[in-house]
Amino acid sequence: MSNSIKLNFVNKSNDANNSDVVIFQKNVASNFDERHTAWKVIKNPSHGESLPINYSTNFQVAAADSYGNYTPKLAAYDGSAFEMVERASGHTLQPSQHFASNIDEVEVRNNLTRSAIDANCYKDGKLLAIKTNLAPGQKAVFKFNPKLYIGVASGIEEGEILNSAIISKINTEINLFEVQSADIVMTGGGSEPFNFSLENVTYIPVELE
Repeated sequence: MSNSIKLNFVNKSNDANNSDVVIFQKNVASNFDERHTAWKVIKNPSHGESLPINYSTNFQVAAADSYGNYTPKLAAYDGSAFEMVERASGHTLQPSQHFASNIDEVEVRNNLTRSAIDANCYKDGKLLAIKTNLAPGQKAVFKFNPKLYIGVASGIEEGEILNSAIISKINTEINLFEVQSADIVMTGGGSEPFNFSLENVTYIPVELE
């Protein structure tokens, strides 16, 4: 079974305002209180333009210390846990000897004695979510359902934290559960509201015993 979903964004709208399309995911972990992050921004797509989007079902984690130093990204899977520790070479993010508290979540714990850290989550190399200012002993918990949130906005860059006003505009939910490939089609524009829908959907085949 592939660990990625092949998506294709298609602009069939009548937009003449050079709008950008913003895509993000929601971290549904219970203790997550940060705002959402712009995962992908499609800048001013032309009418009829299509753009492939690779949606990996896996992601990576990294951490940044209070000095702004970032650790390398580590592959993360459901149930895995990581810890930021002090080594002779500096602050290091490493896999924990223990699993996450819930098997469908990923944890990043700050095991430094003094410094706060930021825990970053990436999908396909792009920032997906962030938990800032984790004090020593605190942890970030990440969990993502196979859903995208998409909408039209302007002036947004990939990796940017989205405020509540922007979130209210990016409110179309695209459910990718059991989807193998699909087109995300943008319509509307002009005097009509924008609409996003899945077309040409191929589902993951059911494996018969």
